[in-house]
Amino acid sequence: MGDVFRCFVEKKPGFDGAARALCRELTEAVGIQGLTGLRVLNRYDVEGVTAQVYAAARTSVFSEPQVDAVYDETCPLPQETHTVLAVEALPGQFDQRADSAAQCIQLMTGGDRPIVRAATVYLLLGTLSADDAEKVRSYLINPVEAREASMDKPDTLAQTYPIPQSVQVLEGFRDLDEAGLQAVLEEYGLAMDLADLTFFQSYMKGEEDRDPTITELRLVDTYWSDHCRHTTFSTHIDSVELLSPEVTRAYHLYQAARKEVYGEEKAKARPETLMDLATIATKVLKKRGVLQHLDESEEINACSVHVTANVDGEAQDWLLMFKNETHNHPTEIEPFGGAATCIGGAIRDPLSGRSYVYQAMRVTGCGDPRTPLSETLEGKLPQRKLCTTAAAGYSSYGNQIGLATGLVSEIYHPGYVAKHLEVGAVVGAAPAANVVRERPAPGDKVILLGGRTGRDGIGGATGSSKSHDLKSLDTMASEVQKGNALEERKLQRLFRNPEVTRLIKRCNDFGAGGVSVAVGELADGLDIDLDTVRKKYDGLDGTELAISESQERMAVVVAEGDVDTFIAAASAENLEAYVVATVTESPRMVMHWNGAVIADLSREFLSSNGADKHTTVVVPPAELGLPFAGAGLRELCSDLNLGLQRGLGERFDGTIGAASVLMPFGGKTQTTPTQAMAALLPVDPGHETDTCSVMAWGFRPRWMEKDPFHGAGVSVIDSVAKLVAAGCDPTKAYLSFQEYFEKLRNDPVRWGKPFAALLGAFTAQIGLGVAAIGGKDSMSGSFLGLDVPPTLISFAIAPEKAQNVITPEFKEAGHPVYLFQPKFSGDYGDLKALWMDFHKLCLTGHVKAAWAVTAGGSAEAVIKMSFGNRIGFTSDARLERDPFWITTPGAIVAECDGPVPGATLLGYTSNEPIVSLPNDSAPIDELLAVSEGVLESIYPTRTDAAGDVPTLSCAERSPAVCRSKTARPKAVIPVFPGTNCEYDTARACLRAGIEPEIVVVRNLNADLLSQSAQALEEAIHSAQMIVLPGGFSGGDEPDGSAKFICSFFRNPRLTDAVHDLLKNRDGLMLGICNGFQALIKLGLVPYGEIRPSMDDKCATLTFNDIGRHQSRYVTTRVASVRSPWMLKSQVGDLHAIPISHGEGKFVAPQPLLDRLIANGQVATQYVDLSGVPSMDISANPNGSLCAIEGIFSPDGRVFGKMGHSERRGEFLAKNIPGDKFQPIFESGAAYFA
Repeated sequence: MGDVFRCFVEKKPGFDGAARALCRELTEAVGIQGLTGLRVLNRYDVEGVTAQVYAAARTSVFSEPQVDAVYDETCPLPQETHTVLAVEALPGQFDQRADSAAQCIQLMTGGDRPIVRAATVYLLLGTLSADDAEKVRSYLINPVEAREASMDKPDTLAQTYPIPQSVQVLEGFRDLDEAGLQAVLEEYGLAMDLADLTFFQSYMKGEEDRDPTITELRLVDTYWSDHCRHTTFSTHIDSVELLSPEVTRAYHLYQAARKEVYGEEKAKARPETLMDLATIATKVLKKRGVLQHLDESEEINACSVHVTANVDGEAQDWLLMFKNETHNHPTEIEPFGGAATCIGGAIRDPLSGRSYVYQAMRVTGCGDPRTPLSETLEGKLPQRKLCTTAAAGYSSYGNQIGLATGLVSEIYHPGYVAKHLEVGAVVGAAPAANVVRERPAPGDKVILLGGRTGRDGIGGATGSSKSHDLKSLDTMASEVQKGNALEERKLQRLFRNPEVTRLIKRCNDFGAGGVSVAVGELADGLDIDLDTVRKKYDGLDGTELAISESQERMAVVVAEGDVDTFIAAASAENLEAYVVATVTESPRMVMHWNGAVIADLSREFLSSNGADKHTTVVVPPAELGLPFAGAGLRELCSDLNLGLQRGLGERFDGTIGAASVLMPFGGKTQTTPTQAMAALLPVDPGHETDTCSVMAWGFRPRWMEKDPFHGAGVSVIDSVAKLVAAGCDPTKAYLSFQEYFEKLRNDPVRWGKPFAALLGAFTAQIGLGVAAIGGKDSMSGSFLGLDVPPTLISFAIAPEKAQNVITPEFKEAGHPVYLFQPKFSGDYGDLKALWMDFHKLCLTGHVKAAWAVTAGGSAEAVIKMSFGNRIGFTSDARLERDPFWITTPGAIVAECDGPVPGATLLGYTSNEPIVSLPNDSAPIDELLAVSEGVLESIYPTRTDAAGDVPTLSCAERSPAVCRSKTARPKAVIPVFPGTNCEYDTARACLRAGIEPEIVVVRNLNADLLSQSAQALEEAIHSAQMIVLPGGFSGGDEPDGSAKFICSFFRNPRLTDAVHDLLKNRDGLMLGICNGFQALIKLGLVPYGEIRPSMDDKCATLTFNDIGRHQSRYVTTRVASVRSPWMLKSQVGDLHAIPISHGEGKFVAPQPLLDRLIANGQVATQYVDLSGVPSMDISANPNGSLCAIEGIFSPDGRVFGKMGHSERRGEFLAKNIPGDKFQPIFESGAAYFA
């Protein structure tokens, strides 16, 4: 192919925060005492480019001169004693850094995409013992995803793969005896048991009269895995021994429910299973007419209900979809990829139902992350590494795809050391008219669209069904899928188009089992051509193509006549799409590969789920005594499970989509956590709604550990109580469960745990009249002798008007605070009545703030309600007993604006910032410090930044004049791979009277790239302004933001079009967040023009001081109005603006900074609650010099800012005070009027 060019890129001193943080981690957490320093370099090898292209890429793609030092060919080794460690991704694993670098170079040249390989080189300074060097190696290299790399440069990056020719037939399989079958199980590492394999053998011998192929063996093992077919939940329960009277009564209620639903005769014949127990309450409530709004069909994508949405004042029928997903096993062995694909997989379920997924929730479980690394169990990753890396993976994927994460909660319990808990729950919605569901007919075509297929994820379904052992980290590498959020974002865009979704008869996402399941489940009869499946690289055989779980793929069934239309629509969104299968009359799944039939099995056999399994159940008496909250305020705040998790939650974008009714943390200081997430339905730009979804979760691990029956009931109660406290009508709630239990084996007592839990949840559902219409089970939470705690998480969701949503932070001093609790604990009728009365009180407007009591009792409630606005609480002196430590499920603490008869008066809110209970009191600031200090070493919230910042003011108006007026200016909005704010930006434009035109940049090949450049050039020529929206173009890779956008705009034709707009046609340009990063790295701010290259005398935006993504609200002050974008603003105006970025720190050499200030080019500054610019992280989220949030070009025509001024609306961020409307779009429109 040509020469291989190599360079090493290192952050300059002052910008090497990541290296310094890792050095501290290695010395303090890992205990490498001999380590005196650490340097980190990114190594890039590139092939397929000229020396001229490489020279350009060297300082625009691989590095940034303002913050990076670049070394060609040779790694700059230090003279002092050191150790070199280079790390690279395993072959076949998706490497976003290398992939984005290759795409950037293609965007820059407009030609073919080169080959790029990336590695990270660690220079460990100091004298390290062999033992210490191995500790570092083990800490930095997870063998599931990475390996140590050679320091030698290869002659070529092109990889050659042996091309497989055929698939093995298991000769003699039909005649194997039991020992032979057992040997097959072990040789191929199958998840099925001997009974299943024997059943398969009988089928092949009796019905097919042949030996199976290895493809068929793997395919059946996948189909019948616990992950895909819920084998454990489908096991027949032959006998039940119950040693608890209350559980016995619930069991009788369950048996009565079976008769009510199935009839007496069918109930006798139908086996009792965990699946039946999990679903019977919904069947009962449906039969009784309670569930009037269920959306039912043969297609199973996600929980789906009809809701009436108010859109532009008109009632519309919408489908509200929700789904919870686990990735416990993948996250345990490869935390970043496992957690990333957890949210990716969760999104694709309702997405495949043709809804737009707009909000997510993350609930995780792990051991104490503060545990010293020396106590890490053999065969395990350290808990600290696991939980922090998983958080980075999930947030990276969710942030990139543009999904608002409304709630993030981590549960700590020693049992989760056995296997990590990683749960993602998502909410999607769409007008019901957009969704067509039809049974596929013979001749229909199955189209595969999205990403390509590789070896990642092979065996994931079966791997998730196995228990974990010492060898798991070394042997399960191929089982972990790698996520590509940018690809899935394209799927989101495509499926938001009703003209596309109405073509789809049925759809499946590619999760467990790959083609074999995703395509295989779409129709009874299928003829699948595996030769058409497009590969990431050569060398995959038919079996691998059939079961690979490579992510970001969808399979859709369309009529033959709609194929071309669908594929064209996919291409318009930069997606590959092609036919892979035909629906057939014969009910068989047939797979062809390389000229041969490698699988040919009957649908009836595949759907049998293998041999019937049988078990017995014993439920022993529960442990007596329910946990109390604690004994003191400081002790409660220092509890690992009750401390604030703000440093964790702020990593996740909570405002993308401009629909978040609640922020995860509220009040003026953003320190009162919410218990529920709420977001407006995703109406298209140009439309408005006040209908939102509200979602919460419930689970108390200590309660379930003591008593799975009552504990599961409490999970249900807590989840619904949180909705009620948020202002929802409990009668409109729906549930979905997440069950996670130890490997049950053949132990009746172990089986008794999920049995008792599901009985408890069943009782709660019937008692409350609320149904779990979906769920997910994971039944392999064991590691050697360790088991996860019995886990049943209840997710509850309800529609509500956004104006009715209640937030939890105290609002005003002098208000009474009441406890609403059921009179008789365990009486569901009494609890329902309590909730309905409370909801009516909410509708009258008398409830100002509310908190559902959980494991911390009412004490936790008043503490956390006090944090956000620093409003204190004083208990009522007349209380006859201390109720603050009682943890009654279903109880609610509420701040009201007057007396409430019948409720228990706890006390009053106070101007004095102290929480005072009958037997304890403490200042709010002290309690907050204790609460945030619990996890500060794991998920930090503070930095050392300090110092005075000048308050800047420039009242001079811009010299820019518009000579070509227009009543409705047009704004072109380019969408790159990774852009995710285009809808929010278009909505802001339309509200301001600006006509948006979205142009999708397509780069699947050189021809499409050329067409995209021409389309964008033409759009710019017909527009009055360019708006670069936020997002993660190229995933903010390679190691820096906006390189995708900059590479494209340096195309001479596009550079000329931009300059013509700004210099000859009086046009404007705006860049927000990722768009600002592009403007500053192109030179458009502060210079007003695109410069061919940048140098170390230029300004830039770099990584936040805290070293992670920041998502929250900030207050900004208008410092200058010297821009058309500020026509409707005045110097000194304060606005509450959401930010969401990892690279927002503005830096510039002092001479340039002085010029910007003198010229009035500093547009906005971050300020504290008093309106004063500050370096403190509570005001300045990234450590920007001079607290700069935005800057102008010299004439003000170009404006770049980090804060998302487009993410606004009447009902957004109800728990954040301040003026959220910054009229920059309105100013832009006014300039042309």
